[in-house]
Amino acid sequence: MLAAGYPEHADAVRLYGPAIAEDPGTLYQQLRQRGSVVPVLLDGDMPAWFVLGYREVHHITANPQWFGRDCRRWNIYDRLPADWPLMPYVGWTPSVMYAEGGEHQRRAGAIGDALDAVNRIDLIATCEQVADRLIDAFAGDGRADLITQYAYQIPARIVARLYGLPEGDIPALVQDVFDSLDVGDNAVSAHQRLHARMAQLVADKHARPGNDVPSALLAHPARLTDDEIIIDLLVVMAAAQAPTSNWIGNTLRLMLVDDGFSVTLQGGRSSAAQALNEVLWKDTPTQNFIGRWAVQDCHLGGRRIRKGDLLVLGFSAANNDPNVQPGTHSDSSTNRAHMSFGHGEHGCPFPAPELAEIIARTAVEVLLDRLPDVTLAVAPKDLRWRPSVWMRGLYGLPVVFTPTLPLMPAAAGRARRIEPQRTPAGRRGASKSPPGGEAVRPPG
Repeated sequence: MLAAGYPEHADAVRLYGPAIAEDPGTLYQQLRQRGSVVPVLLDGDMPAWFVLGYREVHHITANPQWFGRDCRRWNIYDRLPADWPLMPYVGWTPSVMYAEGGEHQRRAGAIGDALDAVNRIDLIATCEQVADRLIDAFAGDGRADLITQYAYQIPARIVARLYGLPEGDIPALVQDVFDSLDVGDNAVSAHQRLHARMAQLVADKHARPGNDVPSALLAHPARLTDDEIIIDLLVVMAAAQAPTSNWIGNTLRLMLVDDGFSVTLQGGRSSAAQALNEVLWKDTPTQNFIGRWAVQDCHLGGRRIRKGDLLVLGFSAANNDPNVQPGTHSDSSTNRAHMSFGHGEHGCPFPAPELAEIIARTAVEVLLDRLPDVTLAVAPKDLRWRPSVWMRGLYGLPVVFTPTLPLMPAAAGRARRIEPQRTPAGRRGASKSPPGGEAVRPPG
C-alpha cells in the first residue's frame, strides 16, 4: 500500500465513498478538529493532504512557486494504476490546466481576453433564449425535473453558441459533453468525438473567422498553436458545464426547500445574483479540488509537507471555516471573498466567473418568471446527491407547477433584447447587483 511510506497517514481518514456526499459538512467539521491541514486517503488509499483552512487555501493558491499545478510532480505519480478512478483529475495533458509560470500566463491570458470579448448584453439574450426553449419543452406538462431538463442542459448549450458552432451540431455536442464528464462506458468515445469536433471547429475558423471564442484565440497575439487552442477549448467547456449547472441546481433546490431563502429571493429583498452568491458560501458546486503539488519541503498548518506531496484544496470547508464565517452566513449574499472559483494564478480566470454568473442568474430569473408557483414534488429528504466528494450536485429536482403555454421563440427573442435584465414576476423592485459585484478583500 502506497500510504505505508507516509507515517503521518497511519490514521488518515478515507476521503471517498458514497456516505461522504450525503453530509460533507459533518465530515469537514470532524476533520477540522484535527487541524486546518489533515492527512487523508483518496480512492485506493492514495495518500494526500486535505486543506480545510481558509488562510491555508489562500496561501497555497497565492503562491504557485511553492505549490505547483503540474501533476507529474506527485512523488507517487509513476506508481498510480492506469485505471485509478481519479486519473482524469491527475492525468497530465498539455492544457492550460497544468501549464505553469509564463506558459500558463500566456495561455490563460489568451483565454481571458477571448472570453472578455463576449458581449454581455448578447450573452444575456442568448441565455434567456436557451432557458425559454428548455422551459417551453415542459411548460405544458405541469411537472419537470429541473436538473436533467433544465440546469444541466444550459451551460453546454451556451458555450456551444459562444464557440460559434452551427445550431444543428449543438444537440449531439451537448450529449457528448454530458457523456465525457460521466464515468460510464461512453466517456472515452465521447471525449474523442469532442476532440475531433473542436479540431474541425478550429480548422473552420481558420477559413471563416467569426465573432466567437475560437476565432478570438486564433487571432490573439499570444500566437497559440491549433493543438493548444483545441485542448483549451475542451478545458473551458468542461470547466463551465458541471460547476455552472450544479450552481443553478443548488440555488433552485435551496429556493424550494428553505422557506427563509425563498421568501428573501421571491419577496424582492435580494437579487438572484445575491442568492447565487449565498449558495457559493453554503453549498458550493466545486467542493474540493485536486489540487496542488509541493514544489519543495515545507510546513503548512502545522504539518510537514514533503516535496511532491499532493494537496487537495477544500473549497467548501474553507468557505465554512469558523475564522471566516463564525457561525453565521448573515453577510454571505454580498461577501465575495469565497474560494468557490479558486484564487490566484490558477483560479478561474477573469472574466469566466462573471460569465458563469450571468448564465446562472439568468437561468434562475427566467424560471421564476415563467413558473412563479413552482413547488418541490417530493419531500426534501428524498432528494439524492451525486456520490462525489468533488462536485456537489443533485441527481434530480422534481417539481410541479401550473401548466402554461410555451412562448413563441421569435417573439421571445425580440422581447429579451428589449429588456435584457428583466425582473422576474413576483420580484418587482428587486435589486440588480452587477455580475461579479464588488469584491471583498479576503481576511489576512
